[in-house]
Amino acid sequence: MSHQTVIVLDFGGQYNQLIARRVRECNVYCEVKPYTTPLAELKAMDPIGIIFTGGPNSVYLDDSPHVDSDIFTWGVPILGICYGCQLMAHALGGQVTEAQDDSAREYGKTQTYYDTACKLFHGLPAQGISWMSHGDYMAKVPEGFALVAHSDACPNVAIADETRGFYGVQFHPEVNHSENGVAMIRNFLYEVCGAKGDWTMEDYKNTAISAVREKVGQGKVLLALSGGVDSSVVAALLAEAVGKQLTCVFVDHGLMRLNEGDEVEAAFSKWDINFVRVDAESRFLLKLAGVDEPERKRKIIGEEFIRVFEEEAKKVGAVDFLAQGTIYPDVIESGAGDAAVIKSHHNVGGLPDYVDFREIIEPLRLLFKDEVRQLGRELGLPEYLVSRQPFPGPGLAIRIIGDITKEKADMLREADFIFRDEIAKAGEDKNLNQYFAVLTNTRSVGVMGDGRTYDYTLALRAVTTSDFMTADWARIPYDVLDKISTRIVNEVKGINRICYDITSKPPATIEWE
Repeated sequence: MSHQTVIVLDFGGQYNQLIARRVRECNVYCEVKPYTTPLAELKAMDPIGIIFTGGPNSVYLDDSPHVDSDIFTWGVPILGICYGCQLMAHALGGQVTEAQDDSAREYGKTQTYYDTACKLFHGLPAQGISWMSHGDYMAKVPEGFALVAHSDACPNVAIADETRGFYGVQFHPEVNHSENGVAMIRNFLYEVCGAKGDWTMEDYKNTAISAVREKVGQGKVLLALSGGVDSSVVAALLAEAVGKQLTCVFVDHGLMRLNEGDEVEAAFSKWDINFVRVDAESRFLLKLAGVDEPERKRKIIGEEFIRVFEEEAKKVGAVDFLAQGTIYPDVIESGAGDAAVIKSHHNVGGLPDYVDFREIIEPLRLLFKDEVRQLGRELGLPEYLVSRQPFPGPGLAIRIIGDITKEKADMLREADFIFRDEIAKAGEDKNLNQYFAVLTNTRSVGVMGDGRTYDYTLALRAVTTSDFMTADWARIPYDVLDKISTRIVNEVKGINRICYDITSKPPATIEWE
């Protein structure tokens, strides 16, 4: 069955992927398309509605992004957000000018008053905070439009032509700061576009599987599996779609957390795929011997990972597709809705040079992290993999301050495991977004039994965050910290002192290196 689709037309705004995500949260399928997409192509998608995104340009300048004006006579409802709103006003005969201070150049949280008779605001409070971000002003509203929201400084915060199903808002309903913003998007989808809300993550899974099958055909697919959430979910999706045609190369660099390599291998044993696990611990440790500079560690691991992957790829021979676990936040826009450019986001550095493949496939590139986890559950991956914490590509190498040895890596693995184990037993894992141990390069004197020790100091790090851009250190109960400290010092040889990192981000980063 085909699903109702909403098109998010991208004019280069910073929140575009967030708009798409909100639509999916309302159980409606949507796709983001650049504003340059030909109208015929948009029509072929048969959407029930279109959302114009924000963008950095001023609509009255010659070189700003525009659309084919036939889009307004096509009969499909349109919601314009910010630039999208001004574009609609401009195209339909209104007038947009640069805002003066007295005509509402507004940024940030703004008290806004809504006309709840308008479909967009049905059933919602008549006032609330909206997140404004505009330096332009609609001096004249186009024919047929009513003003349906205002703020103290701006008479036309939202406009609507209910007959044609056209709505424009000067604020960003998709961001968390806008009260009832998601409810407004939901109203547009359900009240205006007649959405049935028939889309779920299970649908996404089925659609993605058949899309991969169609694309790959009889071809062979190669995937570098890091063991992280994204690459594991891509592996599961491909395994489900093309089975034996998939080869996963799992490079175990010996810097994973305790038992992690075995867990990854076990998770994929239920599929009939070519699963290659390379035990490369000694190679990596040899290359890293004596290196203590964090960036050099990263570089060495990235390069060595690629070398190992290439050696395995040569054994596989020519493949048709190289798969990657690129997810939406990795896909960065360049300029206004121009072709998306992918940063060199692979966990461990660039693409391999000598792997013989025709094309790259990225089946997760429309999803956010929590949607990827949800998809993983739908695909039947075990929870320990799906809810795995973010783990840097270089692994424990950047959680060991100073030079790296097998002894130190084993020491950190055990201490980190005890930390995570006790956090889970205390039920604190639900309150934390990331938590791990760092082996410092500092040694200090301690007393164990009757003897003195001169051992390492271990630091514990735990943070709460919604987006990993900023983070707050977590207030773990003292008795839990006490238990963790006692266990680590008693059970892990070589550590005699435990510190808890109480720095937020900024000024500190989440990882130490």
